[in-house]
Amino acid sequence: MVNPTAIHDPPPHPAVGVKVRAATWWRAGRATVAAAERTFGALTLMVGLAVLATVPLLQLLSLGYLLEASGRVARTGELRSGFVGLAKAATLGRFAVAAVLLLVPLWLAASLRDSAVLIDRESSIARNWRVAVPLLALAIGLQYLSGCLRGGRLRDLLIPRPVKSVRLAFDPAAWGVMRDRLWDYAIGLRLPHYASLGLRGFLGAFAWLIVPVTLLASASRLPPPAGGLAALVGGVLLAIVLVHLPFLQVNLAAENRFAAMFDLLQVRRQFARAPIAHWIALVFTLALAIPLYLLKVELIPREAAWLPSLLFVASIFPARLLAGWAVGRAANRYRRRHWVFRWLSRLAMLPVVAIYVVIVYFTQYLSWYGVWSLYEQHAFLVPAPFLGY
Repeated sequence: MVNPTAIHDPPPHPAVGVKVRAATWWRAGRATVAAAERTFGALTLMVGLAVLATVPLLQLLSLGYLLEASGRVARTGELRSGFVGLAKAATLGRFAVAAVLLLVPLWLAASLRDSAVLIDRESSIARNWRVAVPLLALAIGLQYLSGCLRGGRLRDLLIPRPVKSVRLAFDPAAWGVMRDRLWDYAIGLRLPHYASLGLRGFLGAFAWLIVPVTLLASASRLPPPAGGLAALVGGVLLAIVLVHLPFLQVNLAAENRFAAMFDLLQVRRQFARAPIAHWIALVFTLALAIPLYLLKVELIPREAAWLPSLLFVASIFPARLLAGWAVGRAANRYRRRHWVFRWLSRLAMLPVVAIYVVIVYFTQYLSWYGVWSLYEQHAFLVPAPFLGY
């Protein structure tokens, strides 16, 4: 049956449909750009954490970020909350990409200068290149600085605009704006917080691991009866620590309280409210850590240390998020789960931690650093694969 009111409705104007489609495409384009920026920020963040993980003391910043990510997931109960600072990482990545692109011509010019000097040091070509390379470096530096004055976008950093750059160079307000933006960006990184959190997380985890790991390390140097007993006791103690340590570190980050690193009762209560989630988080934490020991068989050159460290960070990061998810899931529940789920989860944890302890014990015979590699425990301490860095 035809709606009589529809007969008298005027047909929609063609411009209305065009505007709707344009708005739809505009929203889709903005969503695509935002997704691309978040992806670029995540990649930059992973590379940055990997580089920090290879630098002594700065490793604590990398660990602090991973703990902060798990703590935010625990507080909110959402995994997406763990991706902290993607916009700031994207900004830093944009400046890094621009710097690399601007340095390519300088690298080529320096290569040509070295070749000319090697062929004939006193030739006119060699003299010209020795003058041109510093001038090119100065021009690139000025272009990068002027791009920062003009807003710091990628096109500002790469495309020269000499007239506007000269005008801004003599404008004190432009320098003040750039200074304020740089200061706000540096403050927004919260580096002291990450360093403090990383230090506390490291000290707390080390305090839990030092006794069982030392017993495992000394087992191979003691006579057979004492060595076997030390390995057995150390393995049992390490298994007990492994069941609690990931969630103790999450509680430290979520509450920003160092005493939470030693509150076993709180972890047991959280486990009772979300046993399956805790089992899943423990499985991923230990399973993702095991393959990383293979990278310690050979000594990696210092210049390339960040490459395997990138794999370490990429493996540890999802494990941290899952540990925070398990704690957050327990926080949203007020009753303990049925005893069947609790005991099944406890029993399911036993083979997981047993396999991990056995594998970790035998890695001392494969690692470049031998028995000292047992003390690294990159799944809980600083995310660095090598003692030498």
